[in-house]
Amino acid sequence: MSNKKKFFVLVLAAVVVALNIYIFSYRTPASGVFGFFVEMKADHEDVIQLYYGENTAFQEANSEKIAYTEVGEYQELEFHITSWAAMVRLDLGTDPGEYQIRKMYLQYGDTVVELSPEIFSDSLAQQQIASVRSEDGQTVIETSGTDPFLAVMVDSSALSEPLEREAAQSQMMRNIAVLAVLDLGILVLFLLRKKLMVLPMELLQNRRLILKLSVNDFKTKYAGSYLGIVWAFIQPIVTILVYWFVFSVGLRSGNVDNYPFVLYLTTGIIPWFFFQDALNGGTNALLEYNYLVKKVVFKISILPIVKIISAGFVHVFFVAFALVLCSGYGYFPTPYVLQLIYYAFCGFCFVLALVYATSAIVVFFRDLTQIINILLQVGVWLTPIMWDINSVMADHPLVIKLFKLNPMYYIVTGYRDSMLGHVSVMAHVSWGLYFWVVTAVLFGIGAFIFKRLKPHFADVL
Repeated sequence: MSNKKKFFVLVLAAVVVALNIYIFSYRTPASGVFGFFVEMKADHEDVIQLYYGENTAFQEANSEKIAYTEVGEYQELEFHITSWAAMVRLDLGTDPGEYQIRKMYLQYGDTVVELSPEIFSDSLAQQQIASVRSEDGQTVIETSGTDPFLAVMVDSSALSEPLEREAAQSQMMRNIAVLAVLDLGILVLFLLRKKLMVLPMELLQNRRLILKLSVNDFKTKYAGSYLGIVWAFIQPIVTILVYWFVFSVGLRSGNVDNYPFVLYLTTGIIPWFFFQDALNGGTNALLEYNYLVKKVVFKISILPIVKIISAGFVHVFFVAFALVLCSGYGYFPTPYVLQLIYYAFCGFCFVLALVYATSAIVVFFRDLTQIINILLQVGVWLTPIMWDINSVMADHPLVIKLFKLNPMYYIVTGYRDSMLGHVSVMAHVSWGLYFWVVTAVLFGIGAFIFKRLKPHFADVL
């Protein structure tokens, strides 16, 4: 082994060891869900709704409803609130009546914290409460309106210790699982490095030709039209405006995940535009450049990546457009914006992994182009981009996990985290590992398919 290769192996080994140490010691802030219990009796059936938040700015997404049905009897209502909640609002149905609260407490594991409703005499009318009295250690409340409520301060400090202990154990198990997958993947890649590096080396050796062809492809795509490359920007902007008008003006959807809808939409749909253009262009690359495929000496493996880079030029413009739009709403760029480089690279690698398979298959099965178009139409709703899955599917955690298996969800969320949420990429370590494992597997499959079908391209085209 040459000195150069020895140095490379040592550097790689040092990086792997450092990564192992970092992941093993990685910790996220302890967070979880507490049980919020209310033992109450009422003189009529009604629906009790609980809101929770860091302050009194409650949102429907952070709420839960339970029906009270045992009229005249005590019924224990079990709600759930997040560990960061500091205030709770308990809505006592929609019909006036009498409620008796015997017990109210928080619970996590075996630890219980007693709570009491805060009822201020000077705000009874505002809370639509007619009277409050204490009988045998119970709070008796008579409501006078259709939206009566109680305010409850949440002091969950006693629950922090068991929460942190359980969170640390859970985090340790996740870290070990992540390291097992990571190290096994690195070992497999190292053993198969000669076979797997053939295609990347071809791309690296022809990087200047790839860039030149990409620029030329971008320029000639709209050649002959009066507006030229302006059409590359008009269609996506019109699409954003249509979605914004339909949801914000027509359906009056309001804010999504606490962000103005236009920002939530724009920051999510921009990486999708790139994915869509790159996948369509890369899939048809061999068909469009069939005259180059027939040349014996030409490295046809560079053609799919040419289309992806060509789509990237438009993508850069729209990222800048999104940053300006966010600034107009008060979400100014922060150092987290630099994460866009990483997430853009994620999108590039993911679509590249796909197009090596699709570009090879479409030569023999032309219907694949139409199938991909249909999948893209469905995929824009399944990612999801125009709606918040965590609030819409709050009652279906399994469905949320299934949606998050879509690799594009990781990228779309990353763009929003970088431009709006200011969330570090390290907050989703296990999620990112899953993305790269899926991408690596897809790239290996795509490279294998491309290599096996490559000798027959010229005959079919």
